[in-house]
Amino acid sequence: MTAIIFDTETTGINEPEVIEAAFLSILNPFSLGITSEYCQRFKPSKRIELGALATHHILDEDLDDCPPSSEFRLPNGIEYIIGHNVDYDWKVIGEPPVKRICTLALCRHLFPEADSHSQSAMIYLFRRATARDKLKNAHAALDDVKNCRIILDVVLDKMGATQETTWEDVWLFSEKARIPTVMTFGKHKGEAIANIPIDYKAWLLRQPDVDPYLVKALRGELS
Repeated sequence: MTAIIFDTETTGINEPEVIEAAFLSILNPFSLGITSEYCQRFKPSKRIELGALATHHILDEDLDDCPPSSEFRLPNGIEYIIGHNVDYDWKVIGEPPVKRICTLALCRHLFPEADSHSQSAMIYLFRRATARDKLKNAHAALDDVKNCRIILDVVLDKMGATQETTWEDVWLFSEKARIPTVMTFGKHKGEAIANIPIDYKAWLLRQPDVDPYLVKALRGELS
């Protein structure tokens, strides 16, 4: 087991803790065969925020008999985790030393014409006839990873994946897709990063906590 599609539900946006974690172990990028399935709830050390409750509907009292959030660990041998906005889930579980494949970035790169690239929007784009049924339990971690697998299947087909395609190939493609080409904030919002004045790029690079993929774009590291 080296690659999993992974998702969490959490206590909210302020120093979030895991309250539900789920994954599918995936055989290879060509078949996407599922070798195992996991879903477990956890009891956090803090109250669940109202905004989070409104999203996943998991109540604090539902978790009274669950193991503590601090006990969650990825299985041994995991090299790649796959998810829609995967960095959020990766950070929640303590930023383990694994490579992240982001289906959100891949969808933005491969389907730029879509007006939304959320996981639910992509399910409507790719599986319109069955989307409402598939999304009935959206924001339940196991349902989300199953929907992410559908998205990954379409993405890999769009990429032209073959029997020779490896998870390393997919990760490298994802890394390239994550490098922005257009500014999303500031006085140059909406402009192509390639056309932004050099002095502004230099100023931005000196700022703290700049997204590492934006740094690559500002430096012209597009591959």
